[in-house]
Formats: sequence, structure tokens, C-alpha cells
Amino acid sequence: MGAGHRLRGEQRSRGAPPGPPRPDGRAADRTLVPVQELHDAPLAPLTTFRLGGPATRLVVATTDDEVIAAVREADEAGTPLLIIGGGSNLVIGDKGFDGTALRIATRGVELRGSALELAAGETWTDAVARTVEAGLGGVECLAGVPGSAGATPIQNVGAYGQEVASTITEVVAYDRRSGETVVLPNADCGFAYRHSRFKQDPDRYVVLRVRFELEDAGGLSAPVKYAETARVLGIEVGERVPVATARETVLRLRAGKGMVLDAADHDTWSAGSFFTNPVLTAAEYETFLARVRDRLGDAVAPPAYPAGDGRTKTSAAWLIDKAGFPKGYGSGPARISTKHTLALTNRGQATTEDLLALAREVVAGVRDAFGVTLVNEPVTVGVSL
Repeated sequence: MGAGHRLRGEQRSRGAPPGPPRPDGRAADRTLVPVQELHDAPLAPLTTFRLGGPATRLVVATTDDEVIAAVREADEAGTPLLIIGGGSNLVIGDKGFDGTALRIATRGVELRGSALELAAGETWTDAVARTVEAGLGGVECLAGVPGSAGATPIQNVGAYGQEVASTITEVVAYDRRSGETVVLPNADCGFAYRHSRFKQDPDRYVVLRVRFELEDAGGLSAPVKYAETARVLGIEVGERVPVATARETVLRLRAGKGMVLDAADHDTWSAGSFFTNPVLTAAEYETFLARVRDRLGDAVAPPAYPAGDGRTKTSAAWLIDKAGFPKGYGSGPARISTKHTLALTNRGQATTEDLLALAREVVAGVRDAFGVTLVNEPVTVGVSL
């Protein structure tokens, strides 16, 4: 299956399998629906890395019923299934995906008071802008995060002191195990740092809708928790600012680090942060500190943040830089961003193997220097580190 194979687009009308009741009690639509299907379909354009080979078949679903029908069809046929939202957290192998890729392109934004419901296919950063226009706080510091709304609970997306886990009330998902649409309250989502029940069991749930409860503080943001944001705003951590000011400040900070998508800027041809910040046990942290002293001297203290249960979180970006991988590192078509050491980037002609070679070099270098093994944040498809 080569990337140069002819792309064949088909519009097919087919009957959706009898569906489970919707969360509101109404029966799922069983009428014929037009579903866009492409064969030997390039997947690279659907990812922010712009990498990866084609899928045997690509289905684009624009309604929840279409999503469920496509998932059921693949499951009943035993066909491998790849779910694609905004493509901002995917590393797809150069050989592509031998199965059905399902692109979720559903739309729908409902804002009632401070309650927000988003269809999984909604563009996340646009949804954040809508909440800010309404004067609501809670997700304003997640402005500029690429991808779709449906991906946010999977990764428990977080940045600049906010995580979606703090505002999500419910996730509506299709349970592939039971064949039913389920509503999972926040407490059942298993949220943790960049983790969730959905990420833990990736082949079970397909997110359809996400519900949030935001804060109406008279147009003010949630209390600012991130020190860098507070410093730029000229306030103390814990203070509030106009919600639009918080969003604009975060967008500027992200853009300065190459973390806002810009087709003309290869520093943004990435998945954002490629590695999660390591969380170390007390014993691991003491060993780590000893390695830091040996390598950098007694005067150097690594970033450290309490992570609960006696654990400490440190900075992956700091580790990468101090292990000898500065901004712009690399001489090939895949390099570390010139703006942020935590982003691995495609400079325009890279392959997935180029990217993985760089990632493996960084992982090995950090492990050798500090005894800490970095873990990739993006989901890998057909490849691994």
C-alpha cells in the first residue's frame, strides 16, 4: 500500500445498524445516511506532524449515528480501527494503517448558562474562544491547544495550570464492549496527569460528546495557577484577570514556544509536547538528584513539583536540554523545535522514521545522563519508540 496509490473518493448511502438509544432516550437514527469513504487515503494531511502513510480505508463521520455505525461495522467485521479527531496527538508509521481510519467530524456547540456541551469533532481552540466570548472561566488557559474536543478527556489535556478534568462533568461515549452509548460522570473517567480511563483502555470507548461546567465570575478568569502566566500578567498566583486577557496571554506564550499551529512555521509541525513530565517516587527522585549533582554540580537544582503520594514531578524540557539536546538540535529533516525543547518537529521533508530516530536519541540521552526514561505523549500507530 504505497502513498502514491490513486485516491478514490466515494459517497455511499447505507443503512446504519440499529443503534442504541441516545442519552436523551430517543432511538438512534436508522435512516440511510451519506458517509464519505476514501480508499488508499493519505493520513499525513490529517495530522499536525504531516507524517504517516495511507489508510486502507478512510471514513468521515459527521454525526454521532455515523460514528457509531462505522465503529460497529469495523468491529463486526474484525477490521482494525483508527480513530482520528484533530490529529494533533498521532504519530502514524510510514507504512500507514491497514484497516479503517474513522475521522470524527461531528459538529455541535451548546452553551446554556455555564454548562457547555461539545460534539467530539469540534475544534477545541474555537470552543475555548466561544467560552471566553461568553465571559466564562475554566478553560481559557487551554487556548491554542490543537486538536478536537473529543480528544480532551482522553489525554486529560492540560496547560498553563488548567486541566479539563477540573471542568468536565460528563463524557458521552460509545462503549464498543457493550454496544451501547454510555454517559460517564467525571468520577468514573479515571482522570490523572495526562491520563484517563479512555487512554487506559483505548479500544473500548469512542468519545461522542463532552460536557463541562464552567465558572461565571463576572467575566473574570479562573484563579491563575501557572507562575509564568501570572508573571507575564503582572499578578500574583491565585489572582484573576479578565478572561479574554488570560486567553490572549496564553496564546502569546504558546506562540512564542511554537505551540500554536501555523502552516508557515515548521516549529508547529509537531504534536506539541512530545514527552510527558516524569513523575518520580521518593527513591527515584533521590537517585535522580544524585545524577544531577554528578553531572551539573551541587549548585544546580532541577525543577520539582509535588505530585502527591510522596512523588515529585520534574520537567522533561529541562532534562532534554541538560542532557545535551538544545532548541534546534538535529541536522536532518526531523529536529527539536527552535522555540521549545519539548517539541519534536517535521522540517518539511521528514518521514516518521526520521522523527522516531530523533525521539529515540533523546530518550537514550536523557536516560544515560539522569537515569530517567521519558515517555512519549502522542499515540503511536504501527510504530513504537
